[in-house]
Amino acid sequence: MDQFRIPCVIMRAGTSKGIFLKENDLPAPGPERDKVILGIFGSPDKRQIDGLAGADPLTSKLAVIGPGSVPGADVDYTFAQVSITDAKVDWNGNCGNISSGVAPFAIDESIVRCHEGLNEVTIWQTNTQKLMKSYVMVENGKAKVTGDAEIAGVPGTAAPIQMDMSGTAGAATGKLLPTGNPVDVIGTSRGPIEASIVDCANPVIFVRAESVGMKGTEDQQEIDGNPELLKYLEEIRGIACVKCGMAKDLEDATKNSPAFPMVAFITEAQDYYYPPEDKTIKKEDVDLVSRLMFMQVLHKTYAGTATVCTGVAAKIKGTLVNQVLHNDNPPELVRIGHPAGMIPCYSEVDENNNVKKAAIVRTARRLMEGYALLEKAKYQD
Repeated sequence: MDQFRIPCVIMRAGTSKGIFLKENDLPAPGPERDKVILGIFGSPDKRQIDGLAGADPLTSKLAVIGPGSVPGADVDYTFAQVSITDAKVDWNGNCGNISSGVAPFAIDESIVRCHEGLNEVTIWQTNTQKLMKSYVMVENGKAKVTGDAEIAGVPGTAAPIQMDMSGTAGAATGKLLPTGNPVDVIGTSRGPIEASIVDCANPVIFVRAESVGMKGTEDQQEIDGNPELLKYLEEIRGIACVKCGMAKDLEDATKNSPAFPMVAFITEAQDYYYPPEDKTIKKEDVDLVSRLMFMQVLHKTYAGTATVCTGVAAKIKGTLVNQVLHNDNPPELVRIGHPAGMIPCYSEVDENNNVKKAAIVRTARRLMEGYALLEKAKYQD
């Protein structure tokens, strides 16, 4: 046989889809591992036609899973965003949606012990060096799939998975507020604008929609079809990347840290329309509206880590997110309006900006299990 096999599972986790691999089934971290991963995904190729990924940033995600390697951790989880068009595997940051598939995968693969009923699984997120907790129902020895939890952007309902990311403050930069300020004024090619840079679960730079010439309720076509806007938003993201110490300049930010930090433009709660489902999201069902840029295009829904970061930012006095709510002491539940609907975050931050709670509810489902096949000749020295 001129091909070799690597065991893999494809999972829908939250509003993303990823390829889940076991640590021991891959080469050691480095160029050889990246080459194998690119082969599994079919990158670089805009259609990823010769691999397993789905030619979309939300379906070109990787989770590498192994036994817990630090005290208190049940399982290790390493995330990667695999580029579609470039031979690049980005190991910076984390994906909150993919995170929700980690505990179900680890339970189903017998990496962690479980019992019938609700299980708490502690996850060591190796990219950010932070602990997360996942709460999963188990039925007949496997992670429960069916249930009544509904999340915007995923058809139907499924068993709820609660993710507690309160331990992820300063995930990438070591600080909840990387610059030390709830609001900074940054210089851009279009002049100075206000921005809040917050790092919880993943770093996000928040700007007001009007400061980038937008309403904040635009759909995917309006944003992705506007090359000048995309260029400007990437400039803002790059500036934040440099200010966070994650890149040395704007070119380095785009080349070597294309996924993180993310940039979100926010506005007050209002009605808006979601064309794919011919529905209107009502003002009274959300507390604020946000549009999130991920891998230089609009996120079709909202990243799990950005949800956590937005919910936490809402509780930090003075941030732009806090200002948009017009409430100095917002409730624990913050409802974020994204293109496809609403995503809730349960967050609590004390007066010293210590994160006490940062929880979201997701669902996940194993879609395929088997082997990825790779041509031996391409991986021989």
